[in-house]
Amino acid sequence: MTYSSMRARLAGCAVAASAFLLASCTASNNGDSEKANPSSSPTRSVSEPATQPSEKKLTEQAQATLAAVHSGKLVEAGVERVTDGIHTGPTLSADKTYRLNLVCIGSGSAQLAFTPTSTGTATTVPCDKSVVQQRITGKKPVRIDVDGAKGATGVVAWQIDAI
Repeated sequence: MTYSSMRARLAGCAVAASAFLLASCTASNNGDSEKANPSSSPTRSVSEPATQPSEKKLTEQAQATLAAVHSGKLVEAGVERVTDGIHTGPTLSADKTYRLNLVCIGSGSAQLAFTPTSTGTATTVPCDKSVVQQRITGKKPVRIDVDGAKGATGVVAWQIDAI
């Protein structure tokens, strides 16, 4: 009798353990564990929403700054993140002169370069809201590149006017 009594106790313990494990697995799969442990829920980036309005505001400031110096007929314009830079090849007429206006708003600086180099003068564009102007000619196909310096942030806007 001792043998069957021990066997019954072991069977009872096995059933109780199985029920306990089944109950704990079910609770963790139906979302109860997320309510009990708030740190297990996905976290949202606090900085992401803050950067979007800031970038929008910088873009609006850059566009307003360029609008204030606009002269002539608009050929091409745009705004990019400083980290992305500007890489454009505008279609310019060979017999016309153009003015390139650049403004960088943020921190750091960017480097303006032309291909071919005879099109304009390579220069540094500070990200301090000041407008950099270059007179360019459309003798050959032109490539304009503006690349942000290491660590530069903000937006850079450009506008090409036929003058």
